[in-house]
Amino acid sequence: MTMGFLSPSPSLFATNHPFLPHHLCFRNQTRATLDHKKCRIREKLQICGCDNSESTTENGFSRRDLVLFSLSYSLSLVFPSLGSHAEEELKMVSLVDDINAYSYLYPVELPSKKFLFKWVESRKPERYSSAAPLSPDARLRIVSERVDIIDNLIISVSIGPPNSQFIKTKDKRTWTAKDVADSVLSDKSALRVTSSQRMAESSVLDAHSSEIDGEPYWYYEYLVRKSPTKIAQEPNLYRHYVASSAERDGYLYSLNASTLGKQWNKMGPFLEKTVASFRLNPPTENYVPPYKDPWRFWLSCRWAVYAM
Repeated sequence: MTMGFLSPSPSLFATNHPFLPHHLCFRNQTRATLDHKKCRIREKLQICGCDNSESTTENGFSRRDLVLFSLSYSLSLVFPSLGSHAEEELKMVSLVDDINAYSYLYPVELPSKKFLFKWVESRKPERYSSAAPLSPDARLRIVSERVDIIDNLIISVSIGPPNSQFIKTKDKRTWTAKDVADSVLSDKSALRVTSSQRMAESSVLDAHSSEIDGEPYWYYEYLVRKSPTKIAQEPNLYRHYVASSAERDGYLYSLNASTLGKQWNKMGPFLEKTVASFRLNPPTENYVPPYKDPWRFWLSCRWAVYAM
């Protein structure tokens, strides 16, 4: 019985082809008779369990099928499908805040899916001394924020001093990402509760640090639980956050990006790109350090009381 082998293309199966395993690197051979070449072919293909007179394996597959399968499998390892490695194109825009001297990128469009993010700047960048507080003690304050109400996305930047309960030294190179995360989250609550009670609202999933331009940046991922309502049922009881923090002038600058838990698989990768792009910029003449003019916040509070 004659065995049917494909005649390899010289361009693809040249001697010692750099992209193929050795046992699939056919040498440029003429179409000699199978009787003279079958032993060498069988040796190069490493097909075991078959004698010279059989054209099928014990499982009923022809040698030709095994050759094609081995070849296609090896090629799939060397040349993986484009879809497995090609990142989906994502257009991002830079936001630069000269008042607080930081910048980051945020997503605006997915051209391949004709998807546009619907961002609205809910809080324009402002100095720390007059920014809105995140807790009754006004330690942590939002200095800028943008939201996509339709897609339920929030990106905000907050500034506040480290919490001495978790960060006990002034040497920031000794701080762990978990300590920084706990410090920020302990001050991130509108409830009149203790720091530990505020932290009970949040669950840190991951925390790590990295050095960029000689400065440490701390990254963390966490969930924030909310009380259930008739509108927000079980799948919407928490928001999924990613954040990055860096220290300057004795204050922690933190970028937080979040979406609903059920949307994380879809939106999470875009928010992670935003957090990874967060940087403290060299201060310009427009920079206002957090410790400058602290009276502004308390003066605005007094005016608010008088206006009531």
